[in-house]
Amino acid sequence: MKIGLTGATGFIGGRVKALCERHGHEVVSFSRQPAKEARLWSETPDVNGLDAVVNLAGEPSMGLWTRAKKQRIRESRVHGTRNLVQAMARTKGGARILVNASAVGFYGDTGETMVDEDSPTGDGFLAEVCKTWEAEAMKASESGIRVVCIRTGFVLGRGGALKLMAPVFRAALGGRLGSGRQWMSGIHVDDVAGIVRWALETDSVRGPVNAVLPEPFRNEDFTKEFARAVHRPAILPVPALALRLGLGEMADFMLESVRVRPARALAQGYVFQFASLPAALQDALG
Repeated sequence: MKIGLTGATGFIGGRVKALCERHGHEVVSFSRQPAKEARLWSETPDVNGLDAVVNLAGEPSMGLWTRAKKQRIRESRVHGTRNLVQAMARTKGGARILVNASAVGFYGDTGETMVDEDSPTGDGFLAEVCKTWEAEAMKASESGIRVVCIRTGFVLGRGGALKLMAPVFRAALGGRLGSGRQWMSGIHVDDVAGIVRWALETDSVRGPVNAVLPEPFRNEDFTKEFARAVHRPAILPVPALALRLGLGEMADFMLESVRVRPARALAQGYVFQFASLPAALQDALG
């Protein structure tokens, strides 16, 4: 299969590219330079000769959610996906599969409720972005393209957020966020890549797919496992007020409860390489 890949140089994109190539696929990388991103989101990508497209491009969501940052988060996903779908629809005999990124932010704050792919969208900025983002991707199905939206949780691996967190925990400065009772839904980066490849190769997979561990975990349990993995104590909780003072609106997202189950991946036969939080963290932290 010849696969077009946006976001190929990113943390997840690099793993997707390597995994697909190991399994005999040809991967064509589309890259975007941050300095030119405003223009590139409006460009029409060349999808001629492709069998499938994996769209992982988007402004990173981490950081202060200023008005400009939120606009980049939204436009990079919504406009970029819209242009890609239009290009695929116009290309005769071209790619018939689109695997598009999304996030478990789709569900908003779930509290104690376990949600899956059949649950409705939640409230908040990221929920609104994910809903609109997926709607743009699903328009490709009107042209007979099989569409899969990968709703990714907190990604664990030697990069991403863990790369920033590890030095803090190794210095024994880590701790739970707020009460620590909020649920988290994470996944090892190799399983994100595995789910993308599985979605590409499995004709029956379509629509939203949650890319999270089989069992969610509370923030306090994540903190304990992280500390155990780096052999350090984690005794310095971060108060919710301090998070909000430092990160503004982004802090509310970090304190939300996200209790998500990968119902479709489990029901349709995906086998997790790292099926538990301890296993995922041990590998991610080396």
